[in-house]
Amino acid sequence: MSYKNFTIETDADGIALITWDMPEKSLNVIDLTVMDEIDTLIDQVAGDDAIKGAIIASGKAAFSGGADLTMMEGLLKDFHVKRRNDPEGAAKLLYEGSRKLTLIYRKLETCGKPFVAAVSGTCMGGGTELALACHARVADEGLKMGLPEVKVGLFPGAGGTQRVMRMTDGQQGMQFLLQGRTLRAPQAKQMKLVDDVTVSKKLVAAAKKMLKAGVDPVKEWDKKGYKLPNGKIYSPAGFQFWPAANAIYRRETHDNYPGARYLLHAVVEGLQLPMDLALQVESRYFAKVLQTPESVNMIRSLFVSMQELNKLARRPVDQRPNKIKKIGILGAGFMGAGIAYVSANAGIDVVLIDRDQESADKGKAHSDELISKAVKRGRASEEQKEKLLARIEPTADYEALGDCDLVIEAVFEDREIKKTVTEKAEAVMKSRAIFASNTSTLPITSLAQASKRPKNFIGIHFFSPVDKMMLVEVILGKRTSDRALALALDYIKAIKKTPIVVNDSRGFYTSRVVMTYIREGLMMLADGVPAAMIENAGKMAGMPVGPLSLGDEVALDLAWKIVSATRKDLGVKYVEGPLDNILEEMVVKRERFGRKNSKGFYDYKGKEKSLWPDLPEVTGQPKPADSFNIEELKQRLLVMQALETARIFEEKCLTDVREADVGSILGFGFAPYTGGTLSYIDMMGTANFVDLCKKFSRRWGPRFKPNKLLREMAKENESFYGKFPPKAEEKAKNAA
Repeated sequence: MSYKNFTIETDADGIALITWDMPEKSLNVIDLTVMDEIDTLIDQVAGDDAIKGAIIASGKAAFSGGADLTMMEGLLKDFHVKRRNDPEGAAKLLYEGSRKLTLIYRKLETCGKPFVAAVSGTCMGGGTELALACHARVADEGLKMGLPEVKVGLFPGAGGTQRVMRMTDGQQGMQFLLQGRTLRAPQAKQMKLVDDVTVSKKLVAAAKKMLKAGVDPVKEWDKKGYKLPNGKIYSPAGFQFWPAANAIYRRETHDNYPGARYLLHAVVEGLQLPMDLALQVESRYFAKVLQTPESVNMIRSLFVSMQELNKLARRPVDQRPNKIKKIGILGAGFMGAGIAYVSANAGIDVVLIDRDQESADKGKAHSDELISKAVKRGRASEEQKEKLLARIEPTADYEALGDCDLVIEAVFEDREIKKTVTEKAEAVMKSRAIFASNTSTLPITSLAQASKRPKNFIGIHFFSPVDKMMLVEVILGKRTSDRALALALDYIKAIKKTPIVVNDSRGFYTSRVVMTYIREGLMMLADGVPAAMIENAGKMAGMPVGPLSLGDEVALDLAWKIVSATRKDLGVKYVEGPLDNILEEMVVKRERFGRKNSKGFYDYKGKEKSLWPDLPEVTGQPKPADSFNIEELKQRLLVMQALETARIFEEKCLTDVREADVGSILGFGFAPYTGGTLSYIDMMGTANFVDLCKKFSRRWGPRFKPNKLLREMAKENESFYGKFPPKAEEKAKNAA
């Protein structure tokens, strides 16, 4: 029997080696064809007396990237179509469709023949659940094992919740599941999720040795008298553990994520039942989660849209691919040094320029520090470290830029400094090289006035810290060419970041919206809201940090510079407000710049921080906390960001709903459970959102006034994804 995605060979000892190697894919994923073939392979192994046991291994460097979530999208579309006329039938269809993989894995687990998973490299989601369903697991030293479903609005729905909690320590298991953690080989073995670890070359041999030594084809939980390793739910130990687990869940999620909420339900209820019934419970909760708008939005933004953007959905189709061999970076400060590191790590040669050799060397030292930490943690080798550092050439000599394909300016947010380095760089750059500014707010078209070749001038806005932040914002000036855009996107793909493309404006997209979040926090201070309440409202709304804390991280002196530059550029059109007064008092009069000088809205001592006790001297005495509605404060912070996004979309600075949503989550941490700023509006309904804006406008001021586009959409009951769907040809191209 032949298979599309697998091969099977049985040796003289009766051990079948099943090799998973999907054609024309760089990574094995679980789709409908894979599911059907695994099902058939189980029957083949179980029904052949000559086969004593089986090994499932990958023909690729990685074991599996998990399930293809576009399957879930299709299943949900069918569900919504059928629900209009047959709600009960639609629910049954969704339940049965979503648990198909669960039943296949359970069939493997109970087939009577032992299966060993030989897990190499990355093993995620449904791939991890396949390994857990096997009767034993051996992994290579490069293992990265995870169940990251909670990060895209779901939870492990193919037996993951039940098997993990029957195999490992309760606390570690819940952290692994609820946080979507990735385990390295030693951690996975310590947690008993893998049985042995070896080098890649000996992986299959180790699995065969394991089978020959004897692997029990019956799991412990399928034997009579089985006892849970962590004790019963309703027991003295359980009464200590589960209330605490629930408290931690609420502290970490603020109950915003249905996937995490029902994961906890599935675990607690499932552990009280035999495995087959437990898997039914898991499947029912999984189907319930699939129907929530949060799950739908998160799958769309954090899986489907992000995949499309990573495949360069916005790249001009008529441009030839670019191989970026060498780049130049102007400015070896924290940002420039970070760009140098990710570029060298991607195999690109880097010229790192600063005003003198000492400053340039200091910038390279940042890469040395980062890669040395990776080596110490076992995530890189000494050889990789040497190669990376050899790719970075620190210098003060602009002549070294002569053979660069791309030059990125990462100097201070000062027009004159940027003008000077642009002119010096262009004087030595080759004619077809592209020049990019890493500005966070200054319009690219105006910066391009310093260039003699504005068609080759583009904005590439990185986020700090560069090595950790996955988003890069590409900004098109009025004269930026398609070739410049294509090269910028090819570079971003090479360094494995996610790009969004926006048109030129002050603050572009991300910086402009981030400032509204910080500004709204300051406006709340001016309204008398206690600082701690503002910070908690931000985190309860789903933001990673409160607006005051983010202000400190961004740097209050930078915010003041942006306000001052905006005031200068707009002249008489600029309207001053509480934001200006608070920032001026903090920065100019009290020199509180934020985390950078250990004093801002918070006082900092190392990693510890506490709200500055003298803040009322700047903002006035706060009112009692019960004077304010916490739900309204949460909405103010989210509505303001979503409203500003809608304005940016109307101005055509943003032109793609996917980029708005993905950019908001990756760029400034907008409440991920919503799916992003525009999905937040769609989830609420445009008419309801406009009504809320009007209510806030009457109470809190004209900054909440809904823009024309939103008002028109509300009248017609339109959504952003309905009115502005991603281009069909782009979807088709990326599905290929």
